[in-house]
Amino acid sequence: MQLAFADWITDVLKVGCRASHAIESQRGTIVASVVVGAASLVCVASAANGQVVWPPIPPQPTPWNALQVLEPVPFVQRWEMSGIEDILPEDTPVKTRLQPGYEIRGIRAGAWMFQPSLTAGGFYSSNVFASPTDKHDDMIFRLHPSLRVDSLWERHSLSVQADVESESYLNNPGLDQVNASVRARGRFDLWHDTAILTNFRAAHLHEDVGSLSSPAGAVQPTPYDFYTGDVTYWRQFNRLSVSGGMRVDSYDYGPTRAQNGSVINQDSRDGQVYVGHGRLEYVFSPYLGVFAAAEGNRRELRGLPGRSFSSDGYRTLNGVNLELSRLLKAEIAVGYADQMFDAASIARAAGPAYRFLLTWSPTRLLDVKFRAESTVTQAVDTDVSGIRAESLQLGFDYELKRNVIVSAAAIYERDRFFGQIRNDKVFATLEEVRYMLNRFWSVSLRHQYINRESNIPTATYDRHEVGLNVTARF
Repeated sequence: MQLAFADWITDVLKVGCRASHAIESQRGTIVASVVVGAASLVCVASAANGQVVWPPIPPQPTPWNALQVLEPVPFVQRWEMSGIEDILPEDTPVKTRLQPGYEIRGIRAGAWMFQPSLTAGGFYSSNVFASPTDKHDDMIFRLHPSLRVDSLWERHSLSVQADVESESYLNNPGLDQVNASVRARGRFDLWHDTAILTNFRAAHLHEDVGSLSSPAGAVQPTPYDFYTGDVTYWRQFNRLSVSGGMRVDSYDYGPTRAQNGSVINQDSRDGQVYVGHGRLEYVFSPYLGVFAAAEGNRRELRGLPGRSFSSDGYRTLNGVNLELSRLLKAEIAVGYADQMFDAASIARAAGPAYRFLLTWSPTRLLDVKFRAESTVTQAVDTDVSGIRAESLQLGFDYELKRNVIVSAAAIYERDRFFGQIRNDKVFATLEEVRYMLNRFWSVSLRHQYINRESNIPTATYDRHEVGLNVTARF
């Protein structure tokens, strides 16, 4: 079994997840191989189903934000990249800071650095089918081996990450799933201030039951293969940074099942999404910066006989970044989104959008974060229901000790669906305590709660999830 797993990993690295379907049918082989091959435990908590900002995602530093032009960027990293390595740990965000003695060591082999990790564990869910009335609780066991490989070249850089995540349900094996992903991200320096950025990913994934994009009536996760490739040109002219690029996403969905055992075919969502994107940033001083970002897309989806799911659209976002003091940082941005479908029967999704971010650090041990956002979007690129989502999020990260981090967040969101009478309200909370024993081991306890209220009764549900996490890395 160990040899089979090793052969499978080799194939994945060579062809980019070509064997991802085989993973699901060989779940026992993968789990057994990982247990034999590693002596560590970790549980990763599942994502809640908030539409816009849940779970919180660390901002992308320069120049990698050129691949995600509409995402926020840490202001200090855009001001002076050359001084980043000299920033003290206590001047970095509480959630992501690395204290001396707790850094990842890794395994160096020539010009490469290997960082393996393994996660395994379990959590309790009070409503695994996201049902409004017929609630079923269960224990879910997770296993998540991961390997990251980074180049140590003086010029250019390449990072490859491979992940496998297995979920096994104690009482509802129909919800079991195995996700696999291989991602390669490269930076090729043309000059000291000019680079070609690339990002390629191949993955076999699942849409969870109860998520906004899960088919109505589904009682099993919806499998799909996802492939993406992005090539971007980035250049910095002193305080001005510009970028432009192209991305292609490809989706191939498998069928899922309804409660009565019937097959729910999802072939209509298969297809490609073509995206062009660009971003411009200018930093006036350590306290003020401005940016403008835009992306346009063409979605070529299979659709149904006589009804196309394809569409054209764009999104823009323009704003300012402020560092009012060492304690207070903010971003204020406004924009517009428009998605026009080829089929006249599908409502156009269009409207203004805004984003307001605020980070207040009254001490170096505490970060308080507030986020208000309104955007016109879709649950996923292959979904034909436009959504206007408005959300508020408040959270904090507190360094109780150098190796103990306490985090909590609450989110309120309102989702209004274009062309439908559906309106949803979402309230969710997340609490986590993370204890780092040393540079190799950490333990965390997490609880999250989500409550979705909808004028469509079948879309209403609430769910608690509690998990004990143990992490091992090298």
